[in-house]
Amino acid sequence: MAGELIVLVEDNDKNRKLARDVLVHEGYRVVEAESGEDGVRLTQEQRPALGLMDIQLPGIDGIEALRRLRADPATRAIPVVAVTASAMTTDRATIMAAGFDGLADVLGAKGYAVVTAASGADALEVVERERPDLVLLDVMMPGMSGYDVCRKLRANPATTMLPVVMITALDPGQERVKGIEAGADDFLPKPIHQPEILARVRSLLRIKSLHDELTELNRTLEQRVSEQVTQLERLSRLKRFFSPALAEAIVHGGADDPLKSHRREIVVVFLDLRGFTAFAETSEPEEVMGVLREYHAAMGEIILAHEGTLERFTGDGMMVFFNDPAPVPDPQARALRMALAMRARVEALTGRWRKLGFDLDLGMGVAQGYATLGAIGFEGRWDYGAIGTVTNLAARLCGEARGGQILVSRRLYTAVEDLVEAEPLGELTLRGFARPVTAFNVLRARATA
Repeated sequence: MAGELIVLVEDNDKNRKLARDVLVHEGYRVVEAESGEDGVRLTQEQRPALGLMDIQLPGIDGIEALRRLRADPATRAIPVVAVTASAMTTDRATIMAAGFDGLADVLGAKGYAVVTAASGADALEVVERERPDLVLLDVMMPGMSGYDVCRKLRANPATTMLPVVMITALDPGQERVKGIEAGADDFLPKPIHQPEILARVRSLLRIKSLHDELTELNRTLEQRVSEQVTQLERLSRLKRFFSPALAEAIVHGGADDPLKSHRREIVVVFLDLRGFTAFAETSEPEEVMGVLREYHAAMGEIILAHEGTLERFTGDGMMVFFNDPAPVPDPQARALRMALAMRARVEALTGRWRKLGFDLDLGMGVAQGYATLGAIGFEGRWDYGAIGTVTNLAARLCGEARGGQILVSRRLYTAVEDLVEAEPLGELTLRGFARPVTAFNVLRARATA
């Protein structure tokens, strides 16, 4: 910026005067030195914003002078631009290697990580080793031109999409076509306009980033599709046993895998239709299937609404349990509310069935206790099951229930007696149980339940 101090190190009087006049005219302050030693001393004393350093100087040359400045922590960060009449690429590489500021420094100052190469062959080695996101490529280089380097990059599958910007002092009109034919993405003439090169770099790096993201997505697409198919298959399998919301939670890690064998306290509801056997024996198969479809649809809707787990259904019999695979805070209350809702729904259905001559009604048994749960079956045919005394007790209570009754065990009734009204049935002798079982018949929900 105008007003900043520049150290000018030049031993040729005419060159020094010309550079000084131009800089002063642009508003810069200038201090001058005619030798490398004086240039180092002035830079250390004055701490300028920039140094302009001739390479060929009396005493120590500009390269040695710069090495001393770079070795001094106080002047290491001061940018220094080489001023030379040499046009040889090898001399230019030596100058840049010594640490003079150029395009690499401009990019580095903007936060980019930059690696350099002095020839086309070196550039290919650097690209292979460093895997850069962008290449700025001079056209005129020893041994191999920038166009040749660009063609080799495009021929390599690993770098075929690597952004390449060609830079040259030759005729831009002619060279631009050559650059495009070689596979370059952009073209910049010398002298380089810093804001333009920075804008081009940002734009191409943004495109490169998007391309890399797309490549990664394509690379992992097959794996992700396979994982999603596996998830869908597992979700479909789990939905056979659990509510859709719970199945989704299991698949996405919100619940433990229930298919592994485990032990838990559950509440079991067993239900079937009274009079179904006689109905099936005397009715046409189409009538039986029609009743079952209607019955299953009504009961299934209620099971899902109360988030019960359907263990199985065989004809008119169903077994549903609560507190597994995901524990719930009130399994007893949920089970009884579901049972009452089922009885009310079947009462509505039986009114229509009786008009058709079908004498059917619903009986239920509900019990609470521990069971072992998990997948039961063999490869290709798995079911989800609960094994334990509690399932047998619920089934036996259901077998004792008359049409419209909901029989519950004493343990369960103790947990829900504030929620329902029930009548004691005394002790029942149930098949498979050595001792009589105390049971209750649930009449209705209490008004506050």
